[in-house]
Amino acid sequence: MNRDLRKYARQTNFRLVAGFLLVLFIVGDGLIYLFYGRNAALMGLVCLVAGLTPVILIIGVLWLIDWIARRNRE
Repeated sequence: MNRDLRKYARQTNFRLVAGFLLVLFIVGDGLIYLFYGRNAALMGLVCLVAGLTPVILIIGVLWLIDWIARRNRE
């Protein structure tokens, strides 16, 4: 049987990041909603999105550079 360990590692990393974001948004913002109410939860959601925006932009730029490098290598 042939295993592609890079594909497995990529898939595992994606699942870990997706799980972290789900826990962060659902549990984190849910607790804010329970303790402080709807308006605070909306503000918490805005702050979470604003905090993740630079990270998403950096990951997007790195992915674009990787895609360009792979395309030019062939």
